[in-house]
Amino acid sequence: METRIERLCMANGLKMTGPRRAIARVLSEATGHPDVDELHRLAHRLDPRISLATVYRTVRLFEQHGILERRNLGSRRARYEMSGEHDHFHLVDQDSGKVIEFDEPETEQLMRRVAARHGFELVSLKIELFGRKARSEPARAEPERAGKIPAR
Repeated sequence: METRIERLCMANGLKMTGPRRAIARVLSEATGHPDVDELHRLAHRLDPRISLATVYRTVRLFEQHGILERRNLGSRRARYEMSGEHDHFHLVDQDSGKVIEFDEPETEQLMRRVAARHGFELVSLKIELFGRKARSEPARAEPERAGKIPAR
């Protein structure tokens, strides 16, 4: 079965070699935002002849043709996701690296108004938020004041 990425490649006039098909399949089945090493590991399972260099070249080619988008999600390695997906935002947990995708229609509308106010038509919207899971703290007793003798 042909993947969406394969169809996009053919629509862009790219030759679909065996390694490109394997990488396209891995990308299409990815849940999340894989980096090149992860893509190589998964593609290598499908075709052991696929080298890391082939994955780098293929990802770069897909990116140049607008099929993939590179994301910097707080790690040293670029991560990738399909282009042309609806506008969405990323919330990255800086402790675990977990990425949560979410929609926020009000924010998107606000950004479109900001762009229009400056004479732009918004083509793409990318927002990445970085944080840590909020930890609930136990209620604290009022701190003792220095020099005050507690009542008996």
